[in-house]
Amino acid sequence: MTNRFRNLRIFHPEFQYKLSRPLVSRRGALGLLGAPLVLAQDPIIRVDVELVNITFSVRNKQGGLVGNLEEADFEVYEDGKLEKIVRFERENALPLTIGLLLDTSGSMFGVLDAARHTASQFFAKVLREKDLAFLITFASEMELLQDLTSSQKLLAQGLEEVRGERPTRVMVQGPVPTTPRGTRLYDAVYLAANEKLKNETGRKVIVLISDGADQGSYYKFQDALKQSHLADAVVYGFFYAERGYYSDMGTMKKFSSETGGRVVDVTRRGALEQAFAQLEEEMRSQYSLAYSPSNQNRDGAFRKIEIKTRQRDLKVQARRGYYAPEG
Repeated sequence: MTNRFRNLRIFHPEFQYKLSRPLVSRRGALGLLGAPLVLAQDPIIRVDVELVNITFSVRNKQGGLVGNLEEADFEVYEDGKLEKIVRFERENALPLTIGLLLDTSGSMFGVLDAARHTASQFFAKVLREKDLAFLITFASEMELLQDLTSSQKLLAQGLEEVRGERPTRVMVQGPVPTTPRGTRLYDAVYLAANEKLKNETGRKVIVLISDGADQGSYYKFQDALKQSHLADAVVYGFFYAERGYYSDMGTMKKFSSETGGRVVDVTRRGALEQAFAQLEEEMRSQYSLAYSPSNQNRDGAFRKIEIKTRQRDLKVQARRGYYAPEG
């Protein structure tokens, strides 16, 4: 079943990527472009069910995670207006879907071995029977090395297949990328959110390991960010900067801060292992709340969300808003 899909090039109307595994979902089989063979579901955030769902974390002044708060400790505001919380729970019981997006361009060659090993250990510790994960690599092309699965064995096999481009050591002056083959970071985030995550339920996370420098994407940054919002996906950036290559931590910080994630610099030796350990801890200390928005207009507008704690010395880490439905 899987072999007949290996290295099959998919021609999307806007861009292309390689498919190495058949596409599957909690909701059933998907077509080759990720289109469900049954009636498509709307994004998880939608007004027709009268609820907006938010996954978030809370930290104290020292940066430590706080996982023992109750509904009464929080207030949620949409565009500055206080909303009524209708559902609240700690996130440990909700299903988790993780998309690992690994930059395999020449500038990332030095971190690939560590990424393979550490990501495999991370999946083994975090994934439970009802959880899913997938693996996409990207450089000048994108490749789906392992589709949605709860199998740690299949994920480990997918990680073993990761092959990076050999680095081109060209020292340049100024902000000029030295990886001419391309790094389609925005396309990879767009693909993961739009075709892999938006029809999944529960908590959804994109783990992006890259130097943050995009080159050659069809989609723009705002396109990829919007799809992350529509999929209700939290983006965590693991930033790796190789000397002699252009990098852009700011892009990764923007993805993460807007969706409720964080960026960790994993350039120094051993930092990638620590970053995955921190992410594992955060996955076990999250909250979820839902509210019915007072503004019922279907105008497709972006609406700002703010969650406040009654304990003012605590900081909430959450996405900054959502897109209302249209029509």
